[in-house]
Amino acid sequence: QVQLVESGGGLVQAGGSLRLSCAPSGTIFRISVMGWYRQIPGIPGKRRESFAVIATNGNTNYGDFVESRFIITRDNDKMTVKLQMKSMEPEDTAAYYCSAVDGSHIYWGNGTLVTVSS
Repeated sequence: QVQLVESGGGLVQAGGSLRLSCAPSGTIFRISVMGWYRQIPGIPGKRRESFAVIATNGNTNYGDFVESRFIITRDNDKMTVKLQMKSMEPEDTAAYYCSAVDGSHIYWGNGTLVTVSS
């Protein structure tokens, strides 16, 4: 079964930058929306939250906390989605997941951990 694979996570200092990438392990037809979610660890009941989505035509939408620090891009031919993050804060420490919607099916990755040190 096709899965999404994230890469690029790791440790970064506050104020630094990081770029995440996501690609499918196989072919996914008719991808519409792609996006990034994150889940902050150690908080019981804290859900995975969507914060950056991009449509096939390139239209984007961001969560309020992004404040122009993150940019989501995609390559429709390669079925990839990237997230460029800058001015990172310790509060951005989380597991980051990418997603892709194909009709009624949502594909997920296993996540990549991002840690921002103060």
